[in-house]
Amino acid sequence: MSSVGSGTEAEPYELDLPADLEIGTATSAWQIEGAVAERGRSIWDDFALRPGAIKDGTTGEPACDHVHRVDEDLNVMKWLGIDAYRFSISWPRVLPDGTGDVSTDGLSFYDKLVDGLLERGIKPVATLFHWDLPSSLEAAGGWPARDTAERFADYAEIVGAKLADRVDRWATINEPWCAAFLGYAAGWHAPGRQDDAASLAAAYHLMLAHGLATQRLRSVGARNIGIALNLIPQVPETPGAAAAAHHLDLLQNQFWLDLLAGRGVPSELMAATRDITDWSFVRTDDLPIISAPIDWLGENYYSIARVAEVGAGGEGGNGQDANAYPGAPACSFAPRPPVTDMGWEIIPSGLVDILKVAAAALPGVPLWVTENGAAVPDVVEGSHVIDPIRTEYLRSHLAAVLEARELGVPVRGYYAWSFLDNIEWAEGWTKRFGIVRVDPDTLDRYPKNSAFWLRDALARRKQNLPD
Repeated sequence: MSSVGSGTEAEPYELDLPADLEIGTATSAWQIEGAVAERGRSIWDDFALRPGAIKDGTTGEPACDHVHRVDEDLNVMKWLGIDAYRFSISWPRVLPDGTGDVSTDGLSFYDKLVDGLLERGIKPVATLFHWDLPSSLEAAGGWPARDTAERFADYAEIVGAKLADRVDRWATINEPWCAAFLGYAAGWHAPGRQDDAASLAAAYHLMLAHGLATQRLRSVGARNIGIALNLIPQVPETPGAAAAAHHLDLLQNQFWLDLLAGRGVPSELMAATRDITDWSFVRTDDLPIISAPIDWLGENYYSIARVAEVGAGGEGGNGQDANAYPGAPACSFAPRPPVTDMGWEIIPSGLVDILKVAAAALPGVPLWVTENGAAVPDVVEGSHVIDPIRTEYLRSHLAAVLEARELGVPVRGYYAWSFLDNIEWAEGWTKRFGIVRVDPDTLDRYPKNSAFWLRDALARRKQNLPD
């Protein structure tokens, strides 16, 4: 049973939220849903069975048992007072084999979720792919294979036809950089492959999948279609790291933005990786599909990357390693304190910087901060969860959003990551991002002080709205 309303109030960090800034929270399917036996297998189910792949041996069952506790979680969202909830749809829950027969039970779950959000006055924002590729499609080649993009378009049409009349906004793909380069180059994420050429093909086909899915979603009446990227400022920390930082920027930022803008794959990147791949998977007639206008762009922001020469940096944060950047010059990473439990530097100004980059790359496209949050220590005292670092993290990054808006950047919304503590991918349960604690033994929900702070800020905003 959720302990809603029983926590202590957070410190009153004042922040006046404008009426036209949409505030929400976000999650992803594999991290919270559980109910693994009620869907098909994904690459994360397979990856979790590899010894040592997930730090604490966590699997996708029970996760947060969200499938069976959805009404409870919806009631906590209503208590929070959020405007919108960004969730992801599990491809193998809808299509157990990735293609072919549709699971009516799987679709019905998302039907119930969407209706439950609307009943509580919360906008549903759906993400079609948050990394849980069906295992059967990985066996057939995965994202390095062009056919996977075609199968994703089929899946998008099926889900869109069911939910397009009620979902407020759609993200086709979440953080394609992670799916491509952590999954196929560094091997730290599912499917755990270490093949630079495959990772570059995967990156391209993820963007093709976005374009094809956008077409299919529009064909069934879906509105407000975009994509969520994890653009990260790449900052040279030492004089000799400029070339490495530039290469990392090509892969982390420019590749995705240039394709969306219709400029194609950056020629500099093709030249720098010519010994890895000949890029023969790129087709000229794909570009109009990939670059078809989007209605919005999401940015998942957590930190910047300070790029240093080898030996000049520290250990770097989670995911910060040259192995995730095919063709990169040798380099290291040097985050400055304070850092989160993930080793990521806490630097709200970086959010302003990267929002400006996105706005310049895609003029006129509204922006949403679709993820932002921190894994930091919590102090648990019974049903009270004290997390002042997270509370200040959220406050300072929301302040950065307001600063960006004052500079003319068209930021329309902000979603805290994450609504619930959840499986932090390869870190398992060792890292907790939630503003709502999930008890590891009972799975009971306990809003943290950061949740109380966000609730109070939203309540103050609503009190100040004109009649």
